[in-house]
Amino acid sequence: MTAWLRAQLARQLFLRVARRMGPALTGLRLHRPDAFFRRVGADGLIGFGESYTAGDWDADDLVGVLTALAGEVGTLVPPSLQRLRRLALPRAPLAVRGSPEGARRNIARHYDLSNELFAAFLDEGMTYSAAWFADPAAATWADLAPAQHRKIDRLLTQARVGPGTRLLEIGSGWGELAIRAARRGADVVSITLSEEQAQRARERASATRFPGRPDFRLCDYREVDGSYDAIVSAEMIEAVGARHWPDYFAVLRRRLAPGGRIALQAITMPHDRMLATLGTHTWVQKHIFPGGMLPSVPAIESLLGPLRIVERLSLREHYAHTLRLWRERYTQQHDLITKLGFDETFHRMWRFYLAYSEAGFRSGYLDVWQLTMERGRP
Repeated sequence: MTAWLRAQLARQLFLRVARRMGPALTGLRLHRPDAFFRRVGADGLIGFGESYTAGDWDADDLVGVLTALAGEVGTLVPPSLQRLRRLALPRAPLAVRGSPEGARRNIARHYDLSNELFAAFLDEGMTYSAAWFADPAAATWADLAPAQHRKIDRLLTQARVGPGTRLLEIGSGWGELAIRAARRGADVVSITLSEEQAQRARERASATRFPGRPDFRLCDYREVDGSYDAIVSAEMIEAVGARHWPDYFAVLRRRLAPGGRIALQAITMPHDRMLATLGTHTWVQKHIFPGGMLPSVPAIESLLGPLRIVERLSLREHYAHTLRLWRERYTQQHDLITKLGFDETFHRMWRFYLAYSEAGFRSGYLDVWQLTMERGRP
């Protein structure tokens, strides 16, 4: 009876939203309405995403529909029901919290899926974060690799990375940033919890020719030692988890040498939405990035201690088009990815993930910032 009542409530809310948004949802087709409302009624937005993966609904323009919904996310549910959010929505499982052991499991579930999978839709440098285009709206696939280098080079320049710089990179990716830093003459330590990433990054570094090579380490950010003139971290804070943000910033402060700089690239969400979602379990956390949580800029600022932000740049529009190019490339590589062992359910899940993320940036619900920090004067 409870499941039936929740499904009926989901039906009424959906019809209310459809009447209010009208043309914005044109092209959304419910193939299995009963299953759709049952999933949404049971698990909210988790059920909404899972119903797409299951084929309960589709859309001619998935990004367009999700962008319209993201733009209205604060009003989709009436205020009287929003107050029940924490009672109605599932809580984050203890197993995915970002303790050192949990963090290793969380990272493996996403980044160790397959290096070949990520190589299929990323640029040749395998950079998995927002690019910085000369003209994002006009960007084509050929523009992606240069735009990723432009983004990386800006982070390195903001951190004042040059010959002899002792650089710590938190979150190696597949090695592109560390390799470009080493080409500048920096002494690079780059840490990751992904065995697949570390292996590919070491292979890529070994194939390049420059005097020094980055030291790629399988290491939790809380275990790193040493003192560094520069620290760079591109879209790693999102995997830390809210309860461990203080630990993360404590490491930044502890490992930064006097006079050093930090360049942080972080995906953010509005502060009020961040507070509303703290502790709840989302579709992205359940299926894509277990244990993750997006901070707000005020949340970051509250954790800096003696650090201060001296420069900031938003790449929000650039990320929307980075994701567009990844999504288009993923679609083009469908058959290749299938041959890697990923089935149609996985394809639908990842199409939804890429479209969902793109919609977040297109709508303005999400932002991404390059934040340059240094220690404030006493």
